[in-house]
Amino acid sequence: MDVFRRAALLLLILTLLPSLAFSQNTNGFLELWGESSKTALGFFWKSGWAFVLGYAISGMIQAFVPKKKLSRQMGAGGIKSVSLSTFFGAISSSCSFAALAAARSLFLKGAHFISTVAFMFASTNLVIELGILIFIFLGWQFIVAEVIGGLLLIAISSVIIKLTYPRKWIEAAREKVEEESAEEEDFDWRKRIRSKEGWFLVGKKFVMEWKMAWEDILIGFTIAGFVSVLVPQSFWEAIFLNGMQGQLPDFLIRLENALVAPFVAAATFIGSMGNIPMATVLNENGILFAGLMGFIYSDLMVPPLVNMNRKYYGAKVALYIAGVMYISIVLTALILNYSFEFLNVLPEGSRKVAEVTQFAIDYTFWFNLVFVFVAVVMLVFNFKAKKGAPDEGHEHGSDGISFKRAIVYLFAVIVFLGLLVHLFLSS
Repeated sequence: MDVFRRAALLLLILTLLPSLAFSQNTNGFLELWGESSKTALGFFWKSGWAFVLGYAISGMIQAFVPKKKLSRQMGAGGIKSVSLSTFFGAISSSCSFAALAAARSLFLKGAHFISTVAFMFASTNLVIELGILIFIFLGWQFIVAEVIGGLLLIAISSVIIKLTYPRKWIEAAREKVEEESAEEEDFDWRKRIRSKEGWFLVGKKFVMEWKMAWEDILIGFTIAGFVSVLVPQSFWEAIFLNGMQGQLPDFLIRLENALVAPFVAAATFIGSMGNIPMATVLNENGILFAGLMGFIYSDLMVPPLVNMNRKYYGAKVALYIAGVMYISIVLTALILNYSFEFLNVLPEGSRKVAEVTQFAIDYTFWFNLVFVFVAVVMLVFNFKAKKGAPDEGHEHGSDGISFKRAIVYLFAVIVFLGLLVHLFLSS
């Protein structure tokens, strides 16, 4: 929808205005611009390997998992199905964008809608990579909270969906997904997984998912970089009523934190790999535990992801998913806050965020190096698949340069020039 595209541009412009107001000279503005661009690139750097992993898994699910077999395992929407989806999500990608692509694959193959949503939550809240980031930036106590809260989040959302299941909307969404992803269902997965053509198909699916998501990814991460640098810390303190203890009832402040946190996460446009550093900034400024956990769990609430769900399932189902997530997140954040407080294990303090988007020779570097190779292999497989079936390739309508594509190019130019500015000022 145009509203998401125009909102993205408007938000970036609004974040640039404070830098013009607070910088007394051109050099001050250039420093902010350069640092913002560096941070935006840092978000890409941190989650680049996760994107490749997630889309590769998505491609393998689509290519090798027969619909009937998956329907027997995840098509009922019961405890067994949700548990399997949770486990599958936990061993999948930590990237929000890739999680939606993989969830769509499961839904296409016959997974129940409840299991699909459970997979979304698990693949962005219960993965090992995210736990590592939480340990680095927030401490081990927050890992415990993240796991307990993630399971609670899945349980609450499953109950809500069962009670409010919009059958007609979900059936229409499934028809939409199947129409856009037509594929024969009768095949022997054992033969396909041993064949070259089967792996060429994985590459084709991998590229198709990237084509659907790369614009939203670039827009979201660029805005995330600028917002994280240009928005002052006092702004976050005011939003979360920091310092109002004693003037307002404690429950009201906790409730406000839990209610507002998802909207703040949505406004920052940061996905699961990027919101942990931002959560650390909030924690350093005294944000309550309920607000902090609500912020962390809201990585699937950002506009580019809601828009991606709209592409996959239609506007009604996308808004329904967002509504279920919001209610589940608020309830989970409050339950966690009161439970940890009752047990006197409420996490306090945080580790400093001195190098949120630092480029270093660490696990991110090596993972990115490995998954660049994986991406190249997928591209080769895609080329082989297109070469074997040249008449199958078709693009979703893209006549000329759309408004969204123009914004993507604009953001790319802004980040590129900002990086040049940063390098020039650093030299």
